[in-house]
Amino acid sequence: MDDIRRKTPMPERDPALRVTGFEEVALGYDADLAAREAARCLDCRHRPCVAGCPVGIDIPGFIRQIKNGDPGGAYVTLKQSNALPAVCGRVCPQENQCEKVCVRAINGESVGIGRLERYAADWHRTHEEDRPEVTASNGHRVAVVGSGPAGLTCADELAGLGYAVTVFEALHRTGGVLTYGIPPFRLPKDIVEYEVETLRKKGVTIRTNFVVGRTETLEQLMEDGFEAIFIGAGAGLPTFLNIPGENLNGVYTANEFLTRINLMKAYRGDSATPLCDSTSIVVVGGGNVALDAARCARRICKGDVTIVYRRSEAEMPARREEVHHAMEEGIRMRFLTNPVAFASDAAGRVSGVDCVEMELGEPDATGRRLPIEKPGTQFLVDSDTAFVAIGTSPNPLLRRASPSLEASERGSLKIDAETGMTTMPGVFAGGDIVSGDATVILAMGAGKRAAAGIDAYIQNKK
Repeated sequence: MDDIRRKTPMPERDPALRVTGFEEVALGYDADLAAREAARCLDCRHRPCVAGCPVGIDIPGFIRQIKNGDPGGAYVTLKQSNALPAVCGRVCPQENQCEKVCVRAINGESVGIGRLERYAADWHRTHEEDRPEVTASNGHRVAVVGSGPAGLTCADELAGLGYAVTVFEALHRTGGVLTYGIPPFRLPKDIVEYEVETLRKKGVTIRTNFVVGRTETLEQLMEDGFEAIFIGAGAGLPTFLNIPGENLNGVYTANEFLTRINLMKAYRGDSATPLCDSTSIVVVGGGNVALDAARCARRICKGDVTIVYRRSEAEMPARREEVHHAMEEGIRMRFLTNPVAFASDAAGRVSGVDCVEMELGEPDATGRRLPIEKPGTQFLVDSDTAFVAIGTSPNPLLRRASPSLEASERGSLKIDAETGMTTMPGVFAGGDIVSGDATVILAMGAGKRAAAGIDAYIQNKK
């Protein structure tokens, strides 16, 4: 008899097999498993899960439809609030949002909301023809800068209101961080391409290889006839450790490494930028990017992979699921360890990471306990390749091209919290370029709020 206090397990690839390639690790529910998990939902009257969702999905509603054998209807319900359900079902940190407040979690495990969302989206993609509704034009044009989760969501919302939307993407592929940042074993690229194609079918125009701030400025886009602009360009500028040896050969940012993996297919034998012939890899950081880089390195490099993180496992910001998968795949974890310098060999290549032991003090501004160095504890971790993954900040290109955009000291754009408008009239922003490193679903929520602000702005100008 099933224990209704526990989530229905999701099938996964065997760790020994999955480290040999980039196929998706989690295999998803079939109809029987989805029905079993959906039956755990209590269909609560107060619906706390909906309040916990940044885009306000009718969670009990779509789960009820799965329970009733209607995954197609569940997909329709999801799409009413979520432009990217197949993506969110895979990478959204439901455990910190909708599932965190699930009533089932009071006495057991929450309902697998994300797993069910993925099931409905995947069922639609494999069983139904995608025919999104096209809204009649309202005669207004809006530009969206960046095709990541914030930009795609904003474009989807505006297209649904009848706006002619053009998305400008700096790279040659759409999807932003969904494409260049998240490895295919977590988010297959055909899933992203499918979601983007759905937007195109709704009438959204997407222009790639277009760097706003260089190809054209925001002011020039306005002169081209766009009545409002949304900036969802993310935060792609890596943060550095600023310690000795960081410029040595063999020290990379995790962002560069993941871009090579995801966009340039560096894991293939015929790649123009192959990576990497290493015997010992160290990854510095404890977030999802660090875990992604470590798991990619485990798949394509010959040596051991070690994650160095200055706090304990409990403080890691990465998803628990990804930490669990990384440990299953043989990645070593050195907690309460902080790098202080990179050592080099005679050829000027990194040969190790000088570290010190840490202990946890009082909580800092994030609520996590502050790591404090333990004197006299320096030691060396051997490494001929290192990846730094300690966060990112917004690229300053847009602000340099359009000085009327005000930003914080960290480079994040300043916006009106209610409407999303920046200090430049008619220009709105949301996602990581405003909040700094955050999650896909929070960026989507910001794109959704900004779309409402843009609509009100344009309609009030009539």
